[in-house]
Amino acid sequence: MADKNSLSSINSPYKRTEAETDPRAVSISMLKGGVGKSTIAVNLARQLAAHGHSVLFIDLDPNGHASVGLGFGEQYHNTDEDVGDVFFNEADPASVIYDTGYEFDILPSSEELEQVEREIVIGDVFQPSALLKREVVTPLLGEEYDYIVTDSPAYRSRLTDNALVATTNLMLPLAPGNEAMSGLERTIERQIAPLRKHLDVDVLALVPNMLSSRIDQQTQDRQLLERLNSHDNLQDRIPNFARITDWDAVDTGESELVPGIRDRTSITKAYGEQKPLLDYDPDCDQLVCFEELAHIVEAGRVIRHE
Repeated sequence: MADKNSLSSINSPYKRTEAETDPRAVSISMLKGGVGKSTIAVNLARQLAAHGHSVLFIDLDPNGHASVGLGFGEQYHNTDEDVGDVFFNEADPASVIYDTGYEFDILPSSEELEQVEREIVIGDVFQPSALLKREVVTPLLGEEYDYIVTDSPAYRSRLTDNALVATTNLMLPLAPGNEAMSGLERTIERQIAPLRKHLDVDVLALVPNMLSSRIDQQTQDRQLLERLNSHDNLQDRIPNFARITDWDAVDTGESELVPGIRDRTSITKAYGEQKPLLDYDPDCDQLVCFEELAHIVEAGRVIRHE
């Protein structure tokens, strides 16, 4: 794990751009597995839809976790037509987009996505990292959809690059553990920094996710929150639900804050029932977190509570 100075030295990719007006596309990305990307992406899309927006969710992760979790396993295993046909065969994006039944649409993942990725790499493709932008996002964003949310693979690839080029806005999930901050550093160094040479890639939010332990003790949850909240350069990327300014109040029990997106049985069960959390358990206390993430996407930045 890098020290504070090391992390600060690679913060240049976090350059703040002026908030754009709607519409907006955003990618949920992290070069580390097991951080809950798909859960955040699906529930962010659902909350944006609940605000009355037209939303498209694009699953670019070859494992198809989000697609299967929304009930699109048949489409995932059906290789007759997928995003590869849109990229290479001039298929209409509408031919691979479906209504989820939860007020937003999905372009699901496919078992053939890894083959699609190989074709991007080895094929004679003009601007191989701009296929998603050119063939899907540019034609649809602002025309058919107010917002587009993309779930990216957990490794550097042409698919990941396509997601970033197409959206230029990122939300980065982090889960407690020894490699939490190193995963963030890898994402900055290997994914964001190279693209920032050509694009205004902006990180909208750093999202502590899958927290389960108390933070008035030296747990991994606390360590993650301390690292994030101790860096001045990261403060305007930390959502209100994860921001801690008074650790003394936490340690004395005076603070009632339970920060980060917490592990809840409802979140796990919602996946098993093939529903977003809002539709499975509209009373879940973690919906307030996804609600704030939706507001961040709408505003193009974290809006600090007074």
